[in-house]
Amino acid sequence: MDRLLPAASRIAEILKAREQTLAVSESAAGGLISAALLAVPGASAFYLGGGVIYTRPARRALLGLSDREVKAKGATESYALVAARTIRERLEADWAIGESGVAGPTGSRYGHPPGHAGIAVAGPVELAETVQTGLDDRVENMRLFGIAALDLLERVLRQD
Repeated sequence: MDRLLPAASRIAEILKAREQTLAVSESAAGGLISAALLAVPGASAFYLGGGVIYTRPARRALLGLSDREVKAKGATESYALVAARTIRERLEADWAIGESGVAGPTGSRYGHPPGHAGIAVAGPVELAETVQTGLDDRVENMRLFGIAALDLLERVLRQD
């Protein structure tokens, strides 16, 4: 959490000052993104909620997205953006983070290696990126995916 908490605090400061809200759909980060944001005092002023969307059943139940609706499979920028847009819409947030990755130690059934993630921000500005850590360390990848997602949101917020 050492690098997650400072980024979450900076994001909280921006969102509170703007009176804007945030929702999170994360997967391989395993809740670290939400945990960092919720660790900020006064998080209820900006954090509306989110979910760890780790399986197809979770995607169907929590995001309401069927297999047919999701054309991009696995840890891709496209899927992360769909997840961010969907959680933003469902929670009526100003902004949302989407993350879908392969923490490891093995690759995914879609052919992505460990350390690969798609991250996205949806809001008045949208941006998606691919993260490649080159690591097969599950815990470290989870942390790095969370850091990358928060860093992406902070960059977008500072440009907006």
